[in-house]
Order: sequence, then structure tokens, then C-alpha cells
Amino acid sequence: MDFQRSRRKDFNLQYIGTMRPVFNLKALFSDTTEHYVTPAEPAGYDLVNIRFRTARNNVDAVYLVVKGRKNLMTKVDCVDDFDYYAYDYQLENEKLSYHFEIRTGTLVAYYDVRGLCHEPNDYYDISIIPGFKTPDWAKGAVMYQIYVDRFCNGDPSNDVLTGEYVYINEPVQKMQDWYQYPSAMDVREFYGGDLQGVIDKMDYLKNLGVEVIYFNPLFVSPSNHKYDIQDYDYIDPHFGKLVSDEGELLAPGQTENRLASRYVDRVTNKANLEASNALFARVVEEAHKRGMKVILDGVFNHCGSFNKWLDRERIYENAKGYDPGAYVSSESPYRNYFDFKDETKWPYNPTYDGWWGHDTLPKLNYEGSRKLEEYILNIGRKWVSAPYNADGWRLDVAADLGHSPEYNHHFWQEFRKAVKEANPEALILAEHYGSTRDWLQGNEWDTVMNYDAFMEPVTWFLTGMEKHSDDFREDLLGNAEAFWGAMRHHGANFTMPSWQVAMNELSNHDHSRFMTRTNHKVGRTGTLGPQAAEQGINRAVFMEGVMIQMTWMGAPTIYYGDEAGLCGFTDPDNRRTYPWGREDLQLINFHKDLIHLRNVNDELRRGSICFVDAGYNYLAYGRFHKDGHCLILINNLDSPQEKDVDAWVIGTPKEGRMRTLIQTGEGGYSLGGPEYDLHAGRIHLCLPKTSATILKFDRHAPSAMGEGPKDVEVKPEILTPEEEMRRKRRFVY
Repeated sequence: MDFQRSRRKDFNLQYIGTMRPVFNLKALFSDTTEHYVTPAEPAGYDLVNIRFRTARNNVDAVYLVVKGRKNLMTKVDCVDDFDYYAYDYQLENEKLSYHFEIRTGTLVAYYDVRGLCHEPNDYYDISIIPGFKTPDWAKGAVMYQIYVDRFCNGDPSNDVLTGEYVYINEPVQKMQDWYQYPSAMDVREFYGGDLQGVIDKMDYLKNLGVEVIYFNPLFVSPSNHKYDIQDYDYIDPHFGKLVSDEGELLAPGQTENRLASRYVDRVTNKANLEASNALFARVVEEAHKRGMKVILDGVFNHCGSFNKWLDRERIYENAKGYDPGAYVSSESPYRNYFDFKDETKWPYNPTYDGWWGHDTLPKLNYEGSRKLEEYILNIGRKWVSAPYNADGWRLDVAADLGHSPEYNHHFWQEFRKAVKEANPEALILAEHYGSTRDWLQGNEWDTVMNYDAFMEPVTWFLTGMEKHSDDFREDLLGNAEAFWGAMRHHGANFTMPSWQVAMNELSNHDHSRFMTRTNHKVGRTGTLGPQAAEQGINRAVFMEGVMIQMTWMGAPTIYYGDEAGLCGFTDPDNRRTYPWGREDLQLINFHKDLIHLRNVNDELRRGSICFVDAGYNYLAYGRFHKDGHCLILINNLDSPQEKDVDAWVIGTPKEGRMRTLIQTGEGGYSLGGPEYDLHAGRIHLCLPKTSATILKFDRHAPSAMGEGPKDVEVKPEILTPEEEMRRKRRFVY
């Protein structure tokens, strides 16, 4: 019997041949949310209660299977048309992996991370890691990624000046037009965004519904992206505050940065550095006042050629209070921080190892220096401690750190200990492509930027586009089977504490903007030109993506400007400035209202998630717990679709009503809408073309909308009176 493809309509029973009752396949469910595992984040040696759901009076026995050993579960509860089986399992202080075996007569089925399956497979076992907890504040939290130079210029006095220094053989440039497209060699162009600009827009972020700010790197660095750190101990004064601003710009034609006295004063003068650190502490304080958290970007695999430990640019060679860099002298205290290939080249030895061969990105040589390891561990502690009090780290190319997998795991275990001792509530999430399992065992990272189990499947299904806009796959566009296959396969690498805080992005600084992917144009700004990124876009498909993002398990993360309609091909075009004064106000309101719905319907943040239905360009899934049940329906087809949907799968009774919370379409979105009667647990509805819908059944709450958002006043350039009136009517055209 093909359990995966069964489509029988009966709610209570299915029949084969002799009318003997067999499994109601869709009723089988379990996961490791707090509704199916208690306690949800157990300690070692805890007694943990594990539950499993079946249709009522539908199975003979359910077994919890651990390492091949079957433990008979006991029926403990009947709610509506479901039975719940439970088993109290005594944990050891080690990972528990299990699946379920379900029996009726001679028929046997299995259930694991994939849901119903023909045969168990260790890879897909459900897992609990005793002692592994992630911060409650991060579970389901709405995050907002800020690329600081492109967000808001709040203090023009600290702007990088044209000709201030040379970066990759050419003078840096201050951009005069905030709205100008980034050029192909954008890395040395600066638009002036800074931390004061973030403070100025803090109320906008709060009003949008942001709960966590994730900053791209802030530390001293010569590039606008700042993934080539110059000094880990200080915030870049170009983002921070200038107390001293002495010296001269480089003379025309001059390429030696040791002569860039204006730049040297700005980034080595301790008065500037301490003032900039103090401003960052204020940013965190202002965020915390508004109930928001702050995550920093940690670039610890490599630094930059400007770094004070290397000092290839000789910026620190004659600066007061700095030791000689390893490039300058073999006697440098930082000599072993880098791997030099030729010991005969000093002074000014250029033979250090660069990450992927880039001499602007010297790879840090941890195995050669215990002192370097301890220094970076102290950096990890420093910024999550007073007076800065950041709330966590995002780790750049984290799997590349060190020269071996063994050292990589050793370092991140030590990093976790250091950070969690300094701030037990700090979040540690890593950038990683590929299998994350080895690092998510409870003693290294908390979670990851969720490419494989979110960004990739969503973008393929809705747009058919590769996340850099480098390829279009018609076979993956609207392919629900591929979508669910990827989600289940890669999702198996997460335990629930990691999954609930996974960073779910549609766009970021390394990939094309999701809005641009909706136009199906294959190429980059260098081949098609930046204007092409805005041509042929489909806002309705974009809103479908946001709907999935805000209703999926994990932490939905908005890349700055996505909520305002920003477009862009992959790096560097994805780093356009936030379009202040030119925002798509409807999309901003859409994000605001959808985040509010997420907040007042807790199942969208912390509930279980399950497959309900699928088809060509069609997805239906549920988010639910005992007090709330939401059904999310995506029609990515350019025509309406009529559907009969088994809503009972998410725990609704057979009879009742489901109401529309929000629906998107070609014209925008509406709050509220039709109600649908449940008949034998099913609803019949017609989904508009290119639409996304949330339906709600709640047996307790009189209003699924709650009392409405508690708004912070929005500045006039963000919300016009007309748009404010529309929002008060709870409908946007």
C-alpha cells in the first residue's frame, strides 16, 4: 500500500477489500514541540513524555522505537476525533533518536521526520538533545537584516570621503546620490549609512514589528561590506562617531595608505574608537528599550589585509599604541596568527595564506596560535557583555574556520562555552550551505541561516529561479513534490530548538532580491544592467513568498528594503540603499499587518507545522496547537483553483467554521474575508490566482485579529495619511 499517495476521503476510517478498518493515514502526527514532548527542552536524565496522534479508535497499537527497541505507548487522551498515545521515556545524557511504529491488524506503518513512511531510516529519526536549549526570545522572532552603509545616513560628518584611502588599488568614493545604483565594483563606494541612522529609524522598525536587528559587520574595516575586519575590538568610526578628524586625504595618484593621514587618524585614534563603541552601546540600549534584540556579524575565519595584526597597508606601523604587524616584521607578536609560506621575505612579507587565495582576506591560523584562539573567544564574550550587551552572533562562513574539521568543531565548542557563559541568553547562528547536522548537536551553533530548508525550496517553487538569479528551472517552478521533499530532507538536520530559531530569509546581501527573482530573468547587473532587476516583477508572487516566510517554522528575517519593494540582482546590486521617500507603502503595511497576525495567533510562531495538501503550483499546510489552528494555502498558478481541503488534519473538529485572516492577490491584500463551513472536517473554496490565504479556526478566542497593533508613531515619509486611513479600515487595495 502506498501510504504517501493515499487520498481516501473518509474522515474516521479507510477501508480495503473486506471493509476491515485500516489506518486513517492523514491523522498520524507527532513532532517535538511542547505539545508533543514535555518538557520540550529537557535536561540530561529527565523523564520526558512523548505523545503521538492517531484518528479515534483507528489503530491497535503505537510503539516508540529507540535503537530498534519497541516501547508500547498508552492511549491517554481523546480530543474530538483524535486519540493521543504517550510514553514516559527516561533520558540519558545523550541524544535520543526515535520513530514510531503503528499497527492495525497485520498492517504496519512508520512515522518519522518525513511523516508517514514505508520504512524507517536513521537519517530521518526524530531527535531530542538533552540540555540543548535556544533562547526563548528568538523562537519565531521577526528579524531584520541591516547592511549599514545602505540603510540610513544619520550623521554625514563621519562619511567616508572620496580619496580618503585606497582600497584594492583604487581610491574610495563617497556617493553623492543616495538612489544611485551600485556599480559593478561597488566594494569601495560608500553611501554614508551609519549607526545614528539606525537610531533615527528605530521607531520605524518597531512599528513594522521587528523584534531582532541583525547587523552585517560593524567593526573597523576598509570596505562597505566590512567582511575584511581591520580591528575586532572597535566599531568603525565611519559607522560610529568621529571625535578627532585630523590629517589629509591621499594625494591624487598616491596609492600608499600609510600616507592616508586622515584615514589613519579616523581609524586608529582611540578617542574615535571609544566614542564609536559607546554609540553602539547606545544602539543596543535603544533597541532594548523598544523590546528588540541585536545580533552582530562575526567574521572569524579570516580578517582583512588592513588588519592591525597583519598591517599590510602599514597603517599601524607608526601609529601610537600599536605593535608591529606580522606583514611588517617577523618579530611581530602576531606572527603566528597567519600562515606565511616563505620565511625569507621580511620585512613586508606578502606570502601569507589568503582565504580562497584572496590577499585582501588573510586566513587566520588558529592551529598555529593558542593566543589567537583565546583572543577571538574574548571577542565573542566582549560584545555580548556589558556595556555593549549584544544578544548574539551570526557567524560568517563558519564551517571554513581552521584547517581541519576536527579543529573547526573544537573551536565552535569553545566559542559556545565562552559566549553562553558571558550571556546565557545569547543566540549563536551560522552561515552554512549544505548539511548542518554535525554542528547542530547542542554543543556548537544554535542554528543556521536556513538556505536548504527554506530559501532554496521557497524560491524554486514560487519563481523557478536559482537564488543568485543564475538559472531558471521550469521543472521546479510550482513543483510541490520537490518543495516538500527538500523541506523534509533538509529539515531532518534540525532538532526543534534549532528549527524554531532558524533564520528564514527570502533575500540577503549574498543573493538576488526575492522581488527580482519573480521576473524570471537569468543574469546579473553586469550582464543585464540594474534596471532589468525591476522589470517584469510580480508583486503577487512576492507576497506569496512573504506569506510562507511569516507562517513557516523559524525566525522570519527581512532583508532591509524588501518590505519596501526593493529590487536587485545578486551582489553588489542586492545592496542598494533603502528607498526612503520612494517606498512601496502597500508592501510595508502588508508586512506590518502580517507580522501582527503572527503575533496574535501564537500557533504561527510556536505551533506544530504539517503537510495538508499539494499539487501543481499549490501548497496547503497547517500551523496549530491545542488552542489555535491556522491553514495556509498558496496558489501560485496564474488562474484560480478550486479545492476541497482536509482541514481536520490540523486538529479542527469535523463541524465548525474557518474564517479568513488575510488573503493576497494581484491587487494587493485584504484583511478578513469569507468564512467557510467545515463538513466532515473538510472545506471547499476557490483560491484566487497568484494568491496566499490564511484561514483560522479557534474554539476559544472570539476574534482572531486580537485588539490590533500597538503602533509607535510613524514618520510622515513612511506612511501617508491616505495609507493610514486605509490601514485603519483594515483593508489595503
